[in-house]
This record gives sequence, structure tokens and C-alpha cells, in this order.
Amino acid sequence: MSFLLVQCLSGLATAATLFLVSSGLTIVFGVTRIVNFAHGSFYMLGAYVGWSLIERWGSTPLGFWGGVAGSALAVGLLGAVMEVALLRRLYRSPELFQLLATFGVVLVVQDAAAALWGPEDLLGRRAPGLKGSVEILGQPFPLYDLVLVALGPLVLGALWLLFNRTRWGTLVRAATQDREMTAALGVNQATLFTGVLFLGSALAGLGGALQVPREAVTLHMDMAIVVEAFVVVVVGGMGSLPGAFLASLLIGQLQAFGILVFPQITLVLVFLFMAVVLVLRPHGLLGRAEEVPPTAANPGPPLVAATGWRGRAPALLLGLLALAPLAAGDYTLIVLTEMVILALFAASLHLLIGLGGLVSFGHAAWFGLGAYGAALAVKHLAAPMPLALAAAPLLAGAGALAAGWFCVRRSGLYFAMLTLAFAQIVWSVAFQWYEVTGGDNGLLGIWPPGWAAGKPAFYLLTLALCGGALALLRRAAFAPFGYALRAGRDSALRAEAVGIDVRAHQWAAFGLAGAAAGFGGGLYAFAKGSVFPTLLAVPMSVDGLVMVLLGGLQTLSGPVAGAALFHLLEAEVMRLTDLWRLALGVVILALVLAFPKGVVGFLRERMGGGAS
Repeated sequence: MSFLLVQCLSGLATAATLFLVSSGLTIVFGVTRIVNFAHGSFYMLGAYVGWSLIERWGSTPLGFWGGVAGSALAVGLLGAVMEVALLRRLYRSPELFQLLATFGVVLVVQDAAAALWGPEDLLGRRAPGLKGSVEILGQPFPLYDLVLVALGPLVLGALWLLFNRTRWGTLVRAATQDREMTAALGVNQATLFTGVLFLGSALAGLGGALQVPREAVTLHMDMAIVVEAFVVVVVGGMGSLPGAFLASLLIGQLQAFGILVFPQITLVLVFLFMAVVLVLRPHGLLGRAEEVPPTAANPGPPLVAATGWRGRAPALLLGLLALAPLAAGDYTLIVLTEMVILALFAASLHLLIGLGGLVSFGHAAWFGLGAYGAALAVKHLAAPMPLALAAAPLLAGAGALAAGWFCVRRSGLYFAMLTLAFAQIVWSVAFQWYEVTGGDNGLLGIWPPGWAAGKPAFYLLTLALCGGALALLRRAAFAPFGYALRAGRDSALRAEAVGIDVRAHQWAAFGLAGAAAGFGGGLYAFAKGSVFPTLLAVPMSVDGLVMVLLGGLQTLSGPVAGAALFHLLEAEVMRLTDLWRLALGVVILALVLAFPKGVVGFLRERMGGGAS
């Protein structure tokens, strides 16, 4: 009994941290509708700045808590600067471009933190007066964690007072309910948004600084916490502070007791919980239905098939790429091979986002599932490469259809988070099922047979197969299926009124996109000779989103160009400098600000052409 009580308190301490971070995220999203991927970076910065201040002043209680408060204030100011310098310029752009901009900030912050504090993990000093543990029914429990347990409700109470007893809080609540009406009443939205970003970032920084006495400060804190914070926000209900608090408590307890009851599936428990909640309560535990669900993007001009030289451009490009082995060396062919595969991955994601209006945060699951399908066929069935490549889209497509059946019953960010939940479940299975997948050691020795082993031969094979798959995706876009998909994206009610089964078309698109991504994953497995769980992880899904948005959502060629540009930037910048994330982040930010409709969208506007 005493052990269970201590375990429960440990879960409450974890819940307090989750609530501090997720409360900032839900406030920012509730008002600005920005999916702020940089929120985890602010948490990490809070930990680093807090470590520095605590090392300098933290020998006394006043210095320690002053360092924690100073860290929260500094990170809050950084959040306000990001809003003024970057996000304010993108409020008129498609909502996903703000996500892309915050991803650029993530890359910049990662390398900036590495340059300022070094790559080594940092251990902070204990909180003065809170060292050691106390006895609870005979079981030791850290004294500092007891303070965290009390801090969560205190912060919730302070936020409640702020939002219910101040004019600023009233304006924020009004903007959360109806942003357009608040602006029509003369409220200065720019100032309001800056204040909200300051508060949200400060809460993230506070959560990070409070972790200094509990755990090492590392460069990997950002992505881990932001995924958990998104889970809390979605489970609780977007924009709901009480919901975030309740979800933090439940997830904290799930993590504390899950490791005791289900030690083999600890990584998947939280995402299973989120998936179940979203299936049963589409808008979270305490959330409310959006009157107008968030859209993936401005649909822009109608998509029309290109004619003339533009219509022949894909074939010409394919012909030019086929000539590459005559002049290119092995390294260039390797980069081109990966570029072609990623172009198929991005195009499959574009089928969902651009044509279906379905923003997926977990598309890497099907890319990775295809890679594992091919690898498992080779390792466990001794299948030849053609059979293994056939297994890749079949396994990925089947997985996508199974997950898609649940996902297409939701919309907006809830759809996106459900795709993330299924992706994390697939990743967790690959990571923890050592007997079959090799766990984090992956599967090695997945090489093509002798006739395709040479770099030129495998490149030409990949080019032919991916070119064919891209042609099929293009054909689907201009088939009745594609028109029905776009009709459902633009107006589901009108589409259903004329007899289109919108949900069935979206489900089919989910399966088709998953199969296409899986086919690319199968080729990627043979190109690399190995498969690891990283192919299914969140960063891979984010890369796919970046490729699609970088090229532009409103054209079919956009994701292909975006994938080529992103991979080329990543490969070349990585060769030139150790600070490649910082450089890549700056380039992404510059591209987002210069080309808010994507590179291809910008070129199309300048040339006065239609979408194709």
C-alpha cells in the first residue's frame, strides 16, 4: 500500500511538469491557433537557462527560486520576440506555414543551445532546503517532488485568477471563443498575441527550469516533451486549462503505474490512451467542438492538368534524371536516389493534405512500416527483392487502412493528433519488439541483389518505380476520385448533398497515401541496407510536412520540389558545417517568409500559371 502511494505521488510530480508545459501550449493554441512545435524548445531553453542561473545563484533558496523565475522570464521574452519577429508576419498565411516556421525555430534553438552549453548532459545542483527525501508510510520520497506536486494546483489557481479576474484574461478568453469577433470589437490582436506567446513560453521555461534538480539537462529534451504536451492538450481538449490539468493527472498516473502493470508496452500506453479518448470523445475530455474546424490550407485556385510544355515537363525531367549516371559519381547518385524516394513520400502526404485537407502528423508510420515490411520479408522469409518490394506497400497500406478507419472520423487537429497516436503506437511496437524487429538495433543487411547492387542500377530502378508511382498519384488527382476528394475538402456538406461519400473517399485516400509511402519506404530500406525505428518516428513525419509545405500545397509538383530542396539543403549543409541544424533552420525561416505559398507556388504566381 505504501509503495502504491509513493508511486501515485511520483505520478503527480510528473503530472505537475506536464501541466506546466501543456498549459502554455493550450493557451497559445486556444488564442492564436498556432501549432507551436517550438514549445518543446522553450522548455529545453528554460532548463539550460535555469541551469546557468542556478549554478550562479542557487546556493541559497532565494537564489535558486530567483534563478527559476529568471529563466521563465527570459524564455517568455524569447517567445514574445518570436511572435513579433516571425509569427506576426505569417498570420495571413496558411496555418500550416506557422507550424513550418516554428519547426525552423526548433532547428535553430537546438544548435544554438549546443553552441552555448555544449553537447554534454548537464547535472544541476539540488534545491537548497529540499534535498533528500521524506518517509511516507515507511517509503522514501524526494522532498523536491512533493513541492512539485503542490505547485501544479497552485499554477492552475493562478492561471484561473489571471483569466477570470483580470481584463487581459477576459480578452484572452474572448479571443479563445471567437477571435474574429474580438478583433471586430477593437481589441488589439497583435498585443494580445504577443502577451499570450510570452505567457505560454514562460510556462514552458518554468517547467524546464524546475527539472534541473530532477534530471540531466540535454539537447533531446525538446522533442520528447513537446509530443507529450500535445497529447495532454488534445486529451484534455484544445484550449481548456482544466482539461489540460485533468489530462496531466491521468497521464502522470498512467506513466507511474503503467511501467508496473504493462512493462512491455510502456512507450505505447500514453498514445493508446489518447487514441481511445479521441475515438470516444472527439474533442477531448473537457474540450468543445469547433464551430469551424481548422483547415489544412487555403484551397487556392482550382487544380487543372497542365498543358503544353508544362504538361510535358515531368517526362522531360524524368528523362534528364535518367541521364544522371552518365556524369554523376556514386555520392551524387546516392543523394539523387534518396531524393527521388523522399519525393514519393512527400507526394503521398500531399495527397492527404493538399487534396484531402487532412493534415497528418504521423505519415512516417507508413513509410517506416513499408521499410519494415520489405526488411522482414528479406530477413524472415528470405524473399527476393521484387517480392519484398511488393510486401512494402501491402503492409503499409493495410496498416493505413486500419488506422484510417478511425482517423477519418475526426477533423482538424484532432485528426492530426490521432494520426500521431497511431504512428507512435507503430513506432513503439518496432522499438520494443526485439524478437522480430530487432528493437533499436534495427534490421541490417537488406541489400539489393547483384543485378541492382551498383549505384547507377539501383538509382535507375528507383527512378523508374518512383516515377511510375508518382504518375499513378497524379492520375488519381485528376480522376473522379481526386475531384471527389477535393470537393470534400472544400465543402463536406455540399459534397455529401450531391451524393459523394466524403468519409469513404478520405479513407481510401488514407490507404492509398499509406501504400505509396510504404512503397517508398521499401525502396529506402534497400537503398540504406538497414531499417531502424527512426524511420517511423516523429522527426521523420515532421520532415515530410516540411517538404510538402516548402514546395507548396496548391500544386502537385510542389511536394516533389520541396522534397528535393529539403534533402539537398540537409545533405549539403550537413557536409559544410557542424551547425547544420541552425543553418537549415535559418534557410527554412527565410523560405517561409519569402515564399509563404511555397517555392513552386511563388514561381507559379510569378509565371501566371494554373495549379498543376
